[in-house]
Amino acid sequence: MNNAPHGGPAPLIALLAGEDSGDQLGADLVAALRARYPDARFVGIGGKRMQAQGFESWYDIRELSLFGLAEVVAHLPRLLRLRKELVARLLAARPAVVVGIDAPDFNLGVERRLKQAGLRTAHYVSPSVWAWREKRAAKIGRSADRVLCLFPMEPAIYARHGIDAHFTGHPLADRFPLVSDRAAAREALQLPLDAPVLAVLPGSRGSELARLGGPFLDAARRVAAAIPGLRVVIPAANPRMLERLRALLAQAPQDTTAPHLLDGHAHEAMQAADVVLLASGTATLEAMLAKRPMVVGYRVSPVSYRIAKLLRMLKTDVYALPNILARACGMGERVVLAPELMQDDCTAAKLADAVLALFNDSERRGAIVAAFEQLHRALRADLAGSAADAAAGAIADLMEPLNPLSPPGRGLG
Repeated sequence: MNNAPHGGPAPLIALLAGEDSGDQLGADLVAALRARYPDARFVGIGGKRMQAQGFESWYDIRELSLFGLAEVVAHLPRLLRLRKELVARLLAARPAVVVGIDAPDFNLGVERRLKQAGLRTAHYVSPSVWAWREKRAAKIGRSADRVLCLFPMEPAIYARHGIDAHFTGHPLADRFPLVSDRAAAREALQLPLDAPVLAVLPGSRGSELARLGGPFLDAARRVAAAIPGLRVVIPAANPRMLERLRALLAQAPQDTTAPHLLDGHAHEAMQAADVVLLASGTATLEAMLAKRPMVVGYRVSPVSYRIAKLLRMLKTDVYALPNILARACGMGERVVLAPELMQDDCTAAKLADAVLALFNDSERRGAIVAAFEQLHRALRADLAGSAADAAAGAIADLMEPLNPLSPPGRGLG
């Protein structure tokens, strides 16, 4: 195996990850690229997982791990200085390719400057162009020579704007088996094999728990009152959320079996459950990959909701990823595999009724599981390899036109 395209010198590859999830993606990508280029040097911004793969981080990844408009505004001068310094350093180093990993607000600006200067750029994880304004796809194309997409419906959107986009598969699809083992998950969580189980996941952020915790826990109590012997498991996303959930449960009436509160173990809780009640977001994709029927609820601030509706910012009438994927994969324009109760419909009574409807309809649960298995396969770009392998292949292909006689990072076109 050559260590660089066309047998040239070992390449310098830059990766820019801005948060914990990007660090995991970056670590897998570094490992997959190193299999192709054993002597490559990897530099940029990354966390502990990437550094464990031999990555050289020029900056602390926590400098980019900001959430919310207020935090970004407060740190804007520092972020602008960091971006200017990073661009200058990359232009001096001239890597063979620069890969921005998610964090579009920061990375797309960096990528645009570098692409204009003649460096090859890729953006790993497409923003949700299928849900929000599609015109953003053209803007992304001005920053990235190639967009690496986690969902199969995304490349066609970019193609309408003449942008090179590749479906590389979703990394989460590699972490779940195609056939979920409920018995093993229940044994790991010390749950009875024959009891009905409901998993409740009211979000991973404090703002989500503030809006959803009350109705979700109330809905769980209603379901427990209607199903004898029901076990309710609630995995906390982190220690801070664990304490907040404990406080909420302490305030609740204890007229049924107390929920089983977990410190983490969300995937095991989903796999152990018969039905999952959860907040809209990535967790719906995880529940789909665990092959568990689900009810999805969500609330945002009333002001944000009205603004989004007024400006017609949303381009879809479904919100949960399993429903979006089902339509994109040709299961029907009106198919809804995961019932959604959004905003004013997200009440304890309606959530409980939707959960009970799934518990009481085994035929429907079986059909949903079969559909989720089909969607799981659709999220694997290459069933013989991982999503990281597919992403590495797309990046290596982008590097291929490099002239081995020219300085690293200088392409022919």
